[in-house]
Amino acid sequence: MNIDGQCHCGLISFTATIDPARVSICHCTDCQTLTGSPFRVTVLTARDNIRLTGAGPKIYVKVGDSGGRRRQHFCSQCGTPVFTSGDHDVSEWGIRWGCIRQRGDLTPARQIWRRSAVSWLGDVDRLPARATD
Repeated sequence: MNIDGQCHCGLISFTATIDPARVSICHCTDCQTLTGSPFRVTVLTARDNIRLTGAGPKIYVKVGDSGGRRRQHFCSQCGTPVFTSGDHDVSEWGIRWGCIRQRGDLTPARQIWRRSAVSWLGDVDRLPARATD
C-alpha cells in the first residue's frame, strides 16, 4: 500500500510503501511517555520504502524497555514523532501512525508489550461521548 504523511507543521513529509498487516500497537512505558497516551501505533517497513519529501527529522537515541537502543525521529520545529528505528540496524523503520494521511485505512494487526498496558483500556468504549461527537 502506498501512503504519505507529514509532521504537524508540515516541515517533515514523506511517501512510503507499507504492508498494512505490519501495523502494531505498543504498550511499553517508553511509548506511553513519548506520546503522553496509553499506547503508540506504528507501521514497520524497510527504510528503502520511505522517501522523505520534506526536511529531515531530528534524532533522539535512548535505551528502550527492550534493552535495545532506539532512535526516535521527530520534527525539530513542532516536536511531532514521525519515525523510529534501531540504533545499529537502520534497515527497518517504524512510521508513526498519527503522521500517516491514510491512517483510517490502517487497523493494528498485533499488540506488543501488553504487560505495560493500562488496566482501564478495555473500558474506553463504555465512556460517555460528548453530544457533539
